[in-house]
This record gives sequence, C-alpha cells and structure tokens, in this order.
Amino acid sequence: MRVLIIEDEEALAAAIARGLRLQGMAVDVALDGRSGLDKACLNDYDVIILDRNLPEMHGDEVCRRLADSGSTARILMLTAARALRDKVAGLDLGADDYLGKPFAFDELVARVRALARRAGPPRPPILRRGELELDAAARRVTRGDRELELTNKEFGLLEVLLAADGGVVSSEELLEKVWDENTDPFSNVVRVTMMTLRRKLGEPQLIETLPGAGYRL
Repeated sequence: MRVLIIEDEEALAAAIARGLRLQGMAVDVALDGRSGLDKACLNDYDVIILDRNLPEMHGDEVCRRLADSGSTARILMLTAARALRDKVAGLDLGADDYLGKPFAFDELVARVRALARRAGPPRPPILRRGELELDAAARRVTRGDRELELTNKEFGLLEVLLAADGGVVSSEELLEKVWDENTDPFSNVVRVTMMTLRRKLGEPQLIETLPGAGYRL
C-alpha cells in the first residue's frame, strides 16, 4: 500500500509517516499543497492524507483538482476544523473520509486501510489463496498451521501478489506499491526481497517468476 501525506506541520507529517511505515506502508510526504498535488499526479497512490490549511495551495483546491483529474487515490482529509459544515464541505469537494485533529493514530490507520481496500477492485480484509492467509490489520501471515515472520517489505510484496488473485504483477508495480519515492528505481530490492520471501514461504514454492513480465502466486 502506498500513501501520500500532504501536511505542512513537519513534525506531525514525520510522525504519521513513521507510524504508517511501521505498519508496512510505503509513505511519501509533501509539506505544501502545490508539491503535494505534483506528487499525487506523478505517482500512483492508494490513499492521500490531506490537510486543509496548506501553504502554496489550499487543501480544498488540491482535493478539487484531484477529483477533476480522475485520480483513483482515496482522500482522507485532516483538519482542525471539526464543525459539521466543514466536514460536508470537504466531502463535497471529493474527499472520501474526514478526520478532525487531534486524532487517535489507531483510528487513522484503520481509516487508511479501509480506504485502501476501496482504491482498487473490492477485496476482503483477509486475503487467502490456497493454504496461504494474510490478515493486513493484524499484520499476520500463515501458511497452513505455520505462522510466518515477515519484514514489512516482504509483507507488502505478498499483500500485492495476493490482491492480484493469480494475476501477474510486474517488478515496476511492486516497486511503486511497496517502496517510497526515495528508492532507487534501478536497484534490485524487489528481486532480493522476493528471494527472502520465497524462502520464508517454504516448499512447495508459491511464487512463480515470468521472465520479462513479473511475478504471480
């Protein structure tokens, strides 16, 4: 899952990003509305966490432009304004959810995960294929009666592959979904992480490599 945070309070943005990364999400950060809109148009995000009162470009305008562009990213609007009229205004602009400041981080995570499930084709909160099961909320993966200890990136790769439901996922798509913008696109992180994930999944092998195309379960 890839998330963009557009928030001008640098300490808050860093704290949210740190917490979401610990949840296994790939997170990018923008500290003003204009740069946030540029990143949102450049990259394919599942969820955008958007503050309303932003410098350079107001959050309302960012939200409006994203909605007009046909972006598939789900927008969670954050704001200190908690009045009903502010919530209605944000939703009317194209936001998918609204969370007032201050907020509980656990609630933020739950809302982000719920929005991410709506960002693409509908998918259940627990992903299964054969004897393999992944519970994103609980951060738990099992194969048969064996629980697997995966790193955040291994977990992210497996989640994308399971969500594809047997479809082929390219290395480029995996890099975009599981790593953030600071990752070198020419690195071999996908291949190396895939090797360790395969080893942890055990035998018989579950992940197939299709040369020149990508990977599939």
